[in-house]
Amino acid sequence: MKKTNNSAVFFNIDKIKNTIIEGDTIENLKKLPNESIDLIFADPPYFMQTEGELHRTDGTKFAGVEDEWDKFGNYDEYDKFCLDWLKECKRILKKDGAIWVIGSFQNIYRLGYIMQNLDFWILNDIIWSKPNAAPNFAGTRFQNSHETLIWCTKSKKSKYTFNYKTMKYLNNNKQDKSIWDIGICIGNERLKDKNGKKIHSTQKPEKLLYKIILSTSKPNDIILDPFFGTGTTGAIAKLLGRNYIGIEREHSYNEAAQKRIKSIVPLNDDISNLKLEVKPPKVPMKKLIEAGIIKENEILYNKDGKKICKVNIDGNVDDGTEILSIHKMSAKYLNKTNYNGWDYFYIKKEELISINKLRYDYMEEKHD
Repeated sequence: MKKTNNSAVFFNIDKIKNTIIEGDTIENLKKLPNESIDLIFADPPYFMQTEGELHRTDGTKFAGVEDEWDKFGNYDEYDKFCLDWLKECKRILKKDGAIWVIGSFQNIYRLGYIMQNLDFWILNDIIWSKPNAAPNFAGTRFQNSHETLIWCTKSKKSKYTFNYKTMKYLNNNKQDKSIWDIGICIGNERLKDKNGKKIHSTQKPEKLLYKIILSTSKPNDIILDPFFGTGTTGAIAKLLGRNYIGIEREHSYNEAAQKRIKSIVPLNDDISNLKLEVKPPKVPMKKLIEAGIIKENEILYNKDGKKICKVNIDGNVDDGTEILSIHKMSAKYLNKTNYNGWDYFYIKKEELISINKLRYDYMEEKHD
């Protein structure tokens, strides 16, 4: 702990990186230094207000959310709780930091209202569409098959992280959308106790946190989860080479999280290191030809594998009717005024390879 000028006592952020703080969320959030966190993922209690037992169509009991941590006396109590932890999150976020909050129809509108009142700036609401969601057993409503995530920056002026190129690449080179089809946590991913009972009733799938952390953080960023549960945020943060801090009051969850995170081996690959976000090196076609990376008369293809043109020795390309630059040629075939030919053309080896990637290969081989 260290004191500030106003005598407040804060944790030393370097000493609590990659640890779980056991205890009350709000009290421990108050101990985090101002503007010390890059990204927050918050999966708070939803205040589900479930009454009575839920049963499957075969008569067996459905294990929903019956935990004490999800129970509040009324909406006023729940709103006060949410206001208190969100105020602390606003304080501890760096000026260019961001926060993700997840919820369902019971609470997400209340959370959004509070966040806007606190001057968080909403960037997106993301629909987590669950193809394997539990049915509505009573048949009295539509099947509730999605949850909502709100992604906000600390303020409207924040220069937040968004790894657009990486997410586009992982989405078959198409701009990623705000509806994510990700199955709920099942099978071997679901943590269970020695009796085979799930340890946490609302464990989130790793694919969901992978997408959140990869898209909106950088290597070595500090990611806080104030409702850490069984540690999905920590596991994926470690996998992707980020730091995590978890706050969780339930000791049994912490034990499971620590064991889980300990087994994670970081990826340390081009995707997790955001290599695609690095500005492409300025290497002209002619340099690639001189280096033998692209050969004279080599055929260039579009992303669908259609032959478009061949390469001339001077770096221009010939489709049989015109000789143009790669940019003008790609614009011609897309019926556009201008287009970046590095993003359009591919060469074919065993598979299609973007010519843009060849510029990185050139630089790695340290050609002048």
